[in-house]
Amino acid sequence: MRKVADCRQFPSETNCTLTISGEEDEVMQAAVQHAVSVHGHTDTPEMREQLRGMLKDEVPQHA
Repeated sequence: MRKVADCRQFPSETNCTLTISGEEDEVMQAAVQHAVSVHGHTDTPEMREQLRGMLKDEVPQHA
């Protein structure tokens, strides 16, 4: 199951609209980098656990 991290679900000072989707490990890697570089968070095990808890299952798009 692909996962999604969507910054729009979490208010920020920058009103970030980034959405990251893919395999869970890929999303986590990109989300951690984004949280640190854009939102100024520190890469800690606690922050990673919080990010992992915010991931949602991707809803398949049917044509």
